[in-house]
Amino acid sequence: MVVKVLVVDDSSFFRRRVSEILEQDNDIKVIGFAVNGREAVEKTEQLRPDMITMDVEMPVLDGISAVKEIMASNPTPILMFSSLTRDGATATLDALDAGAMDFLPKKFEDIARNNDDAIKLLQTKVKEIGRRRIPRSFKPLVPAKLAPTSPAPSIKPSIVAKDTNIRQPDRSFQRSAVQPKSSVNASTIRTSGKHYQLLAIGTSTGGPVALQTILTQLPANFPHPILLIQHMPAAFTPAFATRLNSLCKIKVKEAQQGDRLQPGTAYLAPGGQQMMVEGRGAAKTLRVFEDQSERITYKPSVDVTFASVAKAYQGDVLAIVLTGMGADGRDGARMLKQTGATIWAQDENSCVVYGMPQALVNAGLASEILALDDVAVRIKRETGCG
Repeated sequence: MVVKVLVVDDSSFFRRRVSEILEQDNDIKVIGFAVNGREAVEKTEQLRPDMITMDVEMPVLDGISAVKEIMASNPTPILMFSSLTRDGATATLDALDAGAMDFLPKKFEDIARNNDDAIKLLQTKVKEIGRRRIPRSFKPLVPAKLAPTSPAPSIKPSIVAKDTNIRQPDRSFQRSAVQPKSSVNASTIRTSGKHYQLLAIGTSTGGPVALQTILTQLPANFPHPILLIQHMPAAFTPAFATRLNSLCKIKVKEAQQGDRLQPGTAYLAPGGQQMMVEGRGAAKTLRVFEDQSERITYKPSVDVTFASVAKAYQGDVLAIVLTGMGADGRDGARMLKQTGATIWAQDENSCVVYGMPQALVNAGLASEILALDDVAVRIKRETGCG
């Protein structure tokens, strides 16, 4: 399948360069351009692209507002480009809440020169996201505490960086509304009866919305610490932790070196660094460090955190792998499984990209495969807090 793309940016240079990069891949075809958000809405109606690349800051109608209008009238997978600033991170999170599927940092130096890694990442994301189908009944995730979204801040950008049907023939993507409706009846859920000391969740593409959907349903007295490993740039994780903390009953913070793990607190791995658990017995702390190894692609890496968790907690862990490209988390989950930990994976139909969960399923590591809207209900029942 050739993915048809609409490129939206007010910079003629970026429009041209993004188009050149995308059309180096025979599976991608750029079918149109838009110079502002208003034109993007109109071109989406006219051209019906498979996916859209969208700048956040644009004249006439900004990227966030354009995403809202497109998702209301012609739901289409959207990849945002965002500057590496705090304002840029906040605006990008607003765009994800409005319905965009994923984002890439907008780095002038990456797009101006032939950076092979950046080119490959952009092409891969466009193909993965563009092959999803969003139903016309789509509802964006707009948290009550954040709606209505304020206009996008003024940002001066500095651009980057096949699923197989195993379980579901229908590849249409479903996103939760503010209060997800689980198909699971809590009173009929069978639990493992295991004792846990930790909940660990790893994710990538589509993860910010997935994590928000789950964590906002957990009670303030959640009985265990929670580790969150989300593939995200360093400039974005502080804003994401702050947003989650403002929406959730539990406490959410960006992890810091030496943090002592506490029940009812979620620790988000900082972008560009690794997060590991150290210590034995009741007193366990976090080691947060810069990883200079070229062998490990992701920073933070789900595998790195899961491996340390397997050593520190043995089998007293509930680990979940959510939507994301690639296979990060599979090796770490295998180590956890060997200690007796419980491993769950998100199902294909509710994933933005069924890569990371699929890797677990194919390896036979997942004891349960859950729709996103069912995950929080199952967590609460399994851990005895709901």
